[in-house]
Amino acid sequence: MFNKEEKRSGGMTKIGQGENETIIGQSVKVDGDFVSEGNVWVQGIVNGSLKTRGDLRVENGSKIKADVEAANALVSGQIKGNITIQNNLELTASAVIEGDIVAKVLSIEPGAILNGHCSVSLGDKVAAASEPALVQRPAKEKA
Repeated sequence: MFNKEEKRSGGMTKIGQGENETIIGQSVKVDGDFVSEGNVWVQGIVNGSLKTRGDLRVENGSKIKADVEAANALVSGQIKGNITIQNNLELTASAVIEGDIVAKVLSIEPGAILNGHCSVSLGDKVAAASEPALVQRPAKEKA
């Protein structure tokens, strides 16, 4: 997702350094509502809420205790809170999520931990999940 070229909505979008990017470094702790128009790269700690119209990258070792909104996201760290992504959400093997996810496309690597509900939508706009889906257990077969 954060390579030099990224496929998005049928076209190619370049994501590079110097492109409205905010880095929350390893030694930084943000308390409160964090709002950005550009890309956000989290290496530290965020408590409150995090919203960006750009892309979000959550590094391994970072901790977010907040509801998160972004255009696209690559998560390798921990998030406790609900996540709403307009397009692609990728969870790497080191990701730990405790909260509900709403995204257009969701990719989960083996090893990632997800405790919550997922709603994946192909529509232009992703609507917030109102009710979790019912899950039925298979009936036990008699031997």
